[in-house]
Amino acid sequence: MKIVVIGDIVVPCELLVEAAHTIAGEKEHTVKAIEWPCETRQEFQRRSQNLEKNGPTAEKVPDEVYQEIVDADILLTHFCPVPEDLIAAGKQLSLIGTCRGGMEHVDVAAATARNIPVVHCIRNAECTSDFAIGLMFAETRNIARSHAAIKQGNWRKDYVNSGYTTSMCEMTLGLVGLGHIGKLVAKKGLGVGMKRVLAYDPFVKQETLDAAGLAVTLVSQEELFRQSDIVSLHLRLTPETKNCIGREQLSWMKPTAYLINTSRAGVLDREALIDALENKRIGGAAIDVFWEEPVPADDALLKLDNLTMTPHTAGNVVDALPKSPLLLAKVILEYWQTGKSDMVVNLRQLH
Repeated sequence: MKIVVIGDIVVPCELLVEAAHTIAGEKEHTVKAIEWPCETRQEFQRRSQNLEKNGPTAEKVPDEVYQEIVDADILLTHFCPVPEDLIAAGKQLSLIGTCRGGMEHVDVAAATARNIPVVHCIRNAECTSDFAIGLMFAETRNIARSHAAIKQGNWRKDYVNSGYTTSMCEMTLGLVGLGHIGKLVAKKGLGVGMKRVLAYDPFVKQETLDAAGLAVTLVSQEELFRQSDIVSLHLRLTPETKNCIGREQLSWMKPTAYLINTSRAGVLDREALIDALENKRIGGAAIDVFWEEPVPADDALLKLDNLTMTPHTAGNVVDALPKSPLLLAKVILEYWQTGKSDMVVNLRQLH
């Protein structure tokens, strides 16, 4: 068995090498480590954002990867792109793994065409779900706005939502997407005493939730937007989900309801959100992800008084990155043992 690992300045090669040895176990194997070169974290940030916006052909893959992939069985990466031509060069490839949640840097369709499972891990699921709950409190109770006002010498008591501010136990939470993070947000929402938790996810069955003891009710997308007091988005960004939350979905929301997004900005129609907030068609919103990062100084979002914003920090905790390669190894081993996993992004298309 040959495993090629591609590290970078954020997740170094040695962590991925350790994960590769864990995956191989007692089997005879070799590990080839290659670095996706970025001299600074700022360069890494720029290149990773380019991949997130423009896909796996947007950044160069080291030539050495093409040489080593020819006889490789497994490819493990963090953020180095995995485009179609690299997958085509890997004649023996049987698995591709990435130790992050987003899949923008991997050509999943090309891997699926070759019947190669693509495995990822949600390294920051707990902290992102914590953050989503935090944004719910921050926006519904004006925590960030009141803090900013005091810093500016203003003892502010009146807000856009002053006429309908209420406690969490009076609110219904609606989750669009019930994957790993969505389920954690559901549990935490129930834990803080929310009135009900609804979810829309066409790939999840009610009996599965009931068997797991998760008190979440699956409903249609329209029912969710109409009934929820807080709608929280937990979707992967794919061609099918781009701008899938638009004017129609926002028009279904109560004028007192809030929208939370800690997933990807691209799943949400930017102009539709701004219009809904400017015209008070919804109560407010809180977002940790943006269509352009950093947010430009003249962005219309900055003028909104019913929007809480954070600079894409929901997943930033000190232990998420170092643990991610071994978490990926654990996910891969469980998939091999059971043949099932929510972390195999193309599982339903494999044959």
